[in-house]
Amino acid sequence: MIVEYVRYEIPAERHATFLEAYRAAAAHLSRSRHCLRYEIAQGVEEPNHFTLRIEWDSREGHEQGFRRGPEFRPFLALVRPFLADIREMKHYAAVVRGAGGPTLYEWAGGLPALERLFSRFYAGLADEPLLAPLFAAAPADHATRVAAFVGEVLGGPPTYGERYGGHAAMVRHHLGRGLTEAQRRRWVERLVDCADDVGLPDDPEFRSAFVAYLEWGSRLALVNARPGATVDPDAPMPRWGWGEVGGPFVAPPDEA
Repeated sequence: MIVEYVRYEIPAERHATFLEAYRAAAAHLSRSRHCLRYEIAQGVEEPNHFTLRIEWDSREGHEQGFRRGPEFRPFLALVRPFLADIREMKHYAAVVRGAGGPTLYEWAGGLPALERLFSRFYAGLADEPLLAPLFAAAPADHATRVAAFVGEVLGGPPTYGERYGGHAAMVRHHLGRGLTEAQRRRWVERLVDCADDVGLPDDPEFRSAFVAYLEWGSRLALVNARPGATVDPDAPMPRWGWGEVGGPFVAPPDEA
């Protein structure tokens, strides 16, 4: 992860226009798979000073992925009137972290790492007799969608919720599928093997939390695949953190 700081000095009479432009521009930031989170802060002692803080998955994700992606042009069009007001625009890498530390998503390597994981997972399914039938009709971008979902659960941006319908949409994909315990178990085993293959972090803290989520999520899928299972359209997206050994997910504060 890399942090970009853009510091502005905006005259008082343009504060409202500046904030309105960035509220609109934020929608394009949130659509980028490379943007993890962002915020704008206003100076307390110096109210004309504003700081835009953006967490990117990497410097390359910002400078190449975002700037060459479809979200950049509409974003730039909205903020262009304020480019002359920029006093600093630089990238920073964290060297000392507070007690909160990075999210599991950040520690894993962000969306690129998760996309490598699920691309590897689905690429070899032809040799998996237990799993191949489950994904025979999966869309071409299935790995990308699952990576976005897992990324959001592990603390990443709300990409899946905004593009594909959130947790309720994921549950619907499992209704009536008749999954078996053997399939669930093999799904977890294969993902763990693929995590090794693509170089996901193997420290005990991350792996215990990651595998705990795979176990929880796959068992939930098993329940939702049983006859008579239904979907709660308001089901919140799970949020999975480090915990002591991975722990159960914790809903966001506004959903707890």
